[in-house]
Amino acid sequence: MDLNRVVITGLGAITPIGNNLPDYWEAQKSGKSGSGPITYFDTEKFKTKFACEIKNYKAADYFDRKTVRKLDKFTQYALIASDEAIADAGLDLDVVDKYRTGVIWGAGIGGLETFQNEVINYAKGDGTPRFNPFFIPKMIADIAPGNISIKHGFMGPNYTTVSACASSANAIFDALNYIRLGYTDVVVTGGSEAAITEAGMGGFNSMHALSTRNDTPATASRPFDATRDGFVLGEGAGSLILESLDHAKKRGAKIYGEIIGGGLSSDAYHMTAPHPEGKGVIAVMKSCLQNAGIKPEDVDHINTHGTSTPLGDVAELIAIKDVFGKSAYDININSTKSMTGHLLGAAGAIEAISAILSIKHNIIPPTINHSVQDDKIDDQFNLTLNQAQQRNVDIALSNTFGFGGHNACIAFKSFTDQT
Repeated sequence: MDLNRVVITGLGAITPIGNNLPDYWEAQKSGKSGSGPITYFDTEKFKTKFACEIKNYKAADYFDRKTVRKLDKFTQYALIASDEAIADAGLDLDVVDKYRTGVIWGAGIGGLETFQNEVINYAKGDGTPRFNPFFIPKMIADIAPGNISIKHGFMGPNYTTVSACASSANAIFDALNYIRLGYTDVVVTGGSEAAITEAGMGGFNSMHALSTRNDTPATASRPFDATRDGFVLGEGAGSLILESLDHAKKRGAKIYGEIIGGGLSSDAYHMTAPHPEGKGVIAVMKSCLQNAGIKPEDVDHINTHGTSTPLGDVAELIAIKDVFGKSAYDININSTKSMTGHLLGAAGAIEAISAILSIKHNIIPPTINHSVQDDKIDDQFNLTLNQAQQRNVDIALSNTFGFGGHNACIAFKSFTDQT
């Protein structure tokens, strides 16, 4: 059967390096670090005392007091990013067919802060179960797309994908397929996360997953560097408006680019560690290339998962070399987590946005904080170290992987109105 072409017509973001799309992109190009001391709670007894928080965020700037009480921060971020994306796409909500407009959203954890606070409050009490009536609706991971749909009246497919840090990339791939197959015309997709809490930091510290560079937090996220010691936790949201090409053309929408394929795979290896030979990552990139109908030598840019962990960074580059061969050295590879930290379930969305903007502007944001070459990493890779690089970008991939061995890869292309 003939598949619909799918294009990106709107983008929105709230991140540790920019509270809207233009600021996010400008910070990426300039190599800005979003990492600093945690301000949300007392970190005296925590191993890691820093994270990539959203700066100067006040819920009251976006929502009335009554609404704030009903929304965990991960849903607040989802609404902010999706509102920006919908406005950016120029969607006329009085005209769009809301039965053919869906919301497919990713969240790896959901309302962690809400869950944590409700349990703490219960434990402090006399054992009587006095819980906030908003506890469950604030906490559950699927409430973010629910709120987006309720706000705008979208009555198409509505659900959340949960695959740890691959969640929002999974959501984007699902959205692509819903439109490809003709089930919907428009999908609001992306992901959000807000896990910089006592429970989030303590849990990841107990796994030895986080960097502990408390003296130098701004440079702690250092993907591919020999001295990397773990990821830096981030928060925020990214939103993309996907449409069938026919629908976008009929309403005269601007088009950022085309989403041409994707892939999913499993490491089937370990709960938290990547396969050391990158087998699952090899499989997902090959699947993505096949699904997109492109060859390895067609790819200009890969925004890697690149979390700044000792094992993960090496395994991903091993996989890239296996899939792309010598052409791997012609690809601009980067990790924007060096700037934003790791947004967990929202990572795939904000990194997909970066890849799309790299295509639109022909600029690859840098992998910052790199100073020491890792002898386990081939030095012929172009890892776009420490400063942005200009080049023609026609096709870009975005890799996102999650605990449990979940792997996702999405392919984007510059838009031409040719079949």
